[in-house]
Amino acid sequence: MTSLSRIVADIAAEMAAAPDRGTPASYIPPLRDVDPTRFGIAVIEADGTQHLGGDADVPFSIQSISKVFTLTLALGTVGDQLWNRVGREPSGSAFNSIVQLETERGIPRNPFINAGALVVADILLGNHEPREVIGELLRFVRELADDDGITVDHVVAQAELTTGHRNAALAHFMAGFGTIENGVDRLLGTYVHQCALAMSCRQLAAAGRFLMARGINPATGRSVVSPQRARRINALMMTCGHYDGSGEFAYRVGLPGKSGVGGGILAIAPGHAAIAVWSPGLNAIGNSQLGTLALERLVQRTGWSVFDPT
Repeated sequence: MTSLSRIVADIAAEMAAAPDRGTPASYIPPLRDVDPTRFGIAVIEADGTQHLGGDADVPFSIQSISKVFTLTLALGTVGDQLWNRVGREPSGSAFNSIVQLETERGIPRNPFINAGALVVADILLGNHEPREVIGELLRFVRELADDDGITVDHVVAQAELTTGHRNAALAHFMAGFGTIENGVDRLLGTYVHQCALAMSCRQLAAAGRFLMARGINPATGRSVVSPQRARRINALMMTCGHYDGSGEFAYRVGLPGKSGVGGGILAIAPGHAAIAVWSPGLNAIGNSQLGTLALERLVQRTGWSVFDPT
């Protein structure tokens, strides 16, 4: 067993024994009912070597982690024109807050809060049907992960559509400012199915590898985005990827990362590895409690950090 495999195995064992596991998201019933004892971790290095621990092959709802992939697609569609409709600054507010939209005239702070992700989904919709947008997203993540087994959990999507009153409010509010161009119902249908992507830690880490390899998919050698765009997506993940907990995550972990209320986190160690962790229990801000702890221990033992010159 390599030293990195040993580190991953040790962290998985430590997380299995952790007493304080957080609380699964209660406002989406299928997420509320996930077994809170679950924990998975996958670390995939630049050369493709995989280090897996715990429930690394159990699919879970990636939720807002999907925003990394939809942002990548939208930038490929409209380029930097996207930033005319959404900002690039941390929000300092809850992920589903409507407060800043009032004072900032319907322009969301960044593409990783719910309002910003709705704008990104609106851009992807354009003149397309929602099923076409979700089909393109599925093709994209399947190609990145080299895995056709990635699916959308339609039970989760329907539950989110039924309970997503705040997302509907955000969309209607922005439509009133002209930020949203499609019908709200079409937009919400697209958005909830995007968030209901089901992936395992292994699949998620594989799909994120282009961000640690300067925009190149290491599995194929093909460019996904330019090196500059990969750096900028990583920068947004660092500053905005954990909502109003982004500063704390940067302080504790020191890597670009994107969380989701399904309990997953995708983290990028540029030049080293793509990392995915999953534990359904969330902290008070809505980020995976054990996932964050596991990543903190991983960087302590590997030395990976964008703030460390080595």
